This record gives sequence, structure tokens and C-alpha cells, in this order.
Amino acid sequence: MLTLADVTGFLDDIYPPSLAEPWDSVGLISGDPTQPVQRIHLALDPTEATVGEAVDAGADLLLTHHPLLLRGASQIPATTAKGRVLRAAIKADCALFNAHTNADRARHGVNDALADAVGLVNTTPLVPADDVRLEKIITFVPEDDAQRVIDALAAAGAGALGDYTRCAFITTGTGTFIPGEDAHPAIGQRRVVEEVRESRIEMVLAPRDRRAVVHALRAAHTYEEPAFDLLAMVPLPSDQGLGRVGDLAEGCTLREYVARVAAALPSAPAGIRAGGDPDRVVRRVAVLGGSGDSHLSDAARAGVDVYLTADLRHHPAAEHLDEGGPALIDAGHWATESTWLPLAARLLRERFGDSVRCTVSSVCTDPWSLRAPVG
Repeated sequence: MLTLADVTGFLDDIYPPSLAEPWDSVGLISGDPTQPVQRIHLALDPTEATVGEAVDAGADLLLTHHPLLLRGASQIPATTAKGRVLRAAIKADCALFNAHTNADRARHGVNDALADAVGLVNTTPLVPADDVRLEKIITFVPEDDAQRVIDALAAAGAGALGDYTRCAFITTGTGTFIPGEDAHPAIGQRRVVEEVRESRIEMVLAPRDRRAVVHALRAAHTYEEPAFDLLAMVPLPSDQGLGRVGDLAEGCTLREYVARVAAALPSAPAGIRAGGDPDRVVRRVAVLGGSGDSHLSDAARAGVDVYLTADLRHHPAAEHLDEGGPALIDAGHWATESTWLPLAARLLRERFGDSVRCTVSSVCTDPWSLRAPVG
């Protein structure tokens, strides 16, 4: 029987919570990890309408991109919109889970889906993820204790490389020391030179695990004062990060590319707007699903011809164009991010097969419901 914990564990694997912004709220919002899951409904936002869809579909889980409770709340009565959403989900025994900025940065996430939808190939991150930087811990232990210390460090998170765990490199040599007058040496005597056959252990770790790994080392090490080094490693090139930069198979004008984007993305009342010379040739494109004007400078540095995002503000957009930055396409928040929903549904089906049925919301959750010409 497939459980909620099985599904959320898979989602955490493909959209690691460590990739989320520090201010973000991602993961399980409500639900029992042991409850069975047979139907999953996917939507961009957890609203009364999308929860209603999930309940009508008999879904056991509503998976959304945006969180229900981004900021802390001490009261969530059913007299509020969020309270009504939470009450309806709990009443129907429909769990709530979201993958937000972690799904923005991860491969097979929001920005890969958007890049694919608007025809980009050979994509790389617009802003590479910082969390791919690893550290290395090096310590020296009596040779007979090496495996026990490696076990302790691995349990704290060290030694993980891709699908491999407990990865370590061991060399042997001789350690020497003199215990002081107030020392309580595990090996040797006070004020006497001691030489010990020791193993040098090297293991990588993520920065977030540093405190736990050092604590585990101190607890497991034989010596009263263990010697160890922590090294910051140069980050490796990453395929994870915010936004995507890629190429078009064939170049076209900005006017033509805006028409392609309009045909490729889900329709929303807000429509699509663009800034820049309509006859500008477009070959290289940066995309960032959702609000993106805080990364206008990143798009300019990327050397692209156009930057496709959403929620662009008047003054930052105008200044960007006046300073010779790439052309701009604002395709709307919902339209640029909802392309992720079918991709996430496909990944769930590929992982769990016939054990789960996935449905995708048909509700446009943009707040804008009308668009009228001016004049």
C-alpha cells in the first residue's frame, strides 16, 4: 500500500528541501504520513477552488507549488480563506503538500518545465544553486577505531555522494602527542611522548550538516581532544539553480517569439506583455517562472536576447530596457509556473505506476479575472 510518506519522500528526493529559500515554507502542511494515497491532485495554489477539485476527485493529496502558510499563524479559523482551505482538506482527509522554491531550483522543476514549453534547448541555471558547495572533514583516529568513527559520521550526514552513502577515504600513519598535566588520555601517559598508529579519515558533508557531524565526531572519537580539519571546497558546476538560460533551435524576431510564447503557455486573463524592439532577433533566452524582476541584472549578465518571467514592475523594467538590457516578456505568474504541474504528475506516475492516479487542476488561480482594452 502506497502511503503519504512514500509520496512525500519521493517529492523530497526530486525537489530537495535544502534548495528552498531560508524564508520559504515547503513540505507537508497537513496530513498523516501513514495514510494511504491512491489519488493525487496537482494545482499551483491551495485555494478553495483547487481544494474543491481535489475533494471532488477523491484525492488523498493536494500537491501545490505555493504554500498555504508561508508566514506563521496562531489562528486559522474557518472565517478566513486559509482557514476554509485547511478545514475542507482535513474534513475530506486530503493531505496538503507543497514544493515551492525547492521546485524552482531543482531539475525537473518549474523552470525546466517553463524552458521546455517555450522551446529552449541546452539549458543551464540562470542563478546556480549555492547548496551544491560541499565541505570536507578530516580527522585522525586510532586504527582500530576507524570504522566506528566512520559509522558515526555517516549517521550524522557525512559521506553522501549521489546514490552512495558512507563514502570515506582512509590512509594510515603515525600520530604523536604529549598528554598534559591535567589531561585524561585514552592512550598514553601524562608528560610522556606517545606514538599511535592512526587512520586519517576524509569525508564530504553538506554545510547544513556541519554542526551534527562535528558533534558526532566528538562523541565517537577515542581521544579527549580529537584533531580534525574542516575544509570549504570549491563548488562544482551545477545543473540546479533558479531560472534557466537556453537557446532556440531557430532564431526569430521578438514579435514572433512573443506569439510563440502565447501559443505555448496556458491562457490567462492577464495575457502577455513584452518590452523592447519588436524586430530584435531572439536566439538566446532566460526564463524564470513567477516573480522575476529581482533577477533582471542576472538576465543582463547572462547575455541573452530576451528575459521571460512575470510580475515585472514599471520602474525596474523601464530602467532595465533604458540601460540596454535584454528584451522583456511578462507572461504572468500562473501561466509561467503552471507548466510544472503536468511534469510533476508525469514524474509521480513514472515512479509509482498504477498505484496512484494523478489529476491536474483546470483552475486558473491568477487573481486577475478580466482584461479590457483602454480607450
